[in-house]
Amino acid sequence: MPRIPVADIEVRVFAHATEDPDKVVEAVQKILPEEHLDEINFRKRKLKGHYGNPIQLIQAKIRKRKILEKILSKIAEKLSEIDKDLLSREIDMHIDKGSLYLRFDKQAALQDELRLQSADPIHVRIKFRKERTEEIYEICKKLGLVH
Repeated sequence: MPRIPVADIEVRVFAHATEDPDKVVEAVQKILPEEHLDEINFRKRKLKGHYGNPIQLIQAKIRKRKILEKILSKIAEKLSEIDKDLLSREIDMHIDKGSLYLRFDKQAALQDELRLQSADPIHVRIKFRKERTEEIYEICKKLGLVH
């Protein structure tokens, strides 16, 4: 794979009071390359929800090129053709200030599937070293994330 112009990937997810935080982390890890999990540090912060319910914010920022490439490759491999088509059509809604924002279904990820989802998702921000939407789209196309 040629050098990709990606600065970092940030993964964030909320574990609600009704969820097992370990299962939520496990779901996130299914998106990440298994052989590099020990190199990815998750930070956890305790928050309070709208009604005072406990919520845990779990996040990680990845900057190592080798890991970035493997994450992108894994997403491209696991994302369905339907989701790739949807992402291709709606790419403008997913790009802001040089970053591609993806949201994946937590439950599907736990089952080792990758599906775009907007309700209570795993948030993935891919920060490119390019700003223009057209450039980012072309990079995503070469990576197999879109058609």
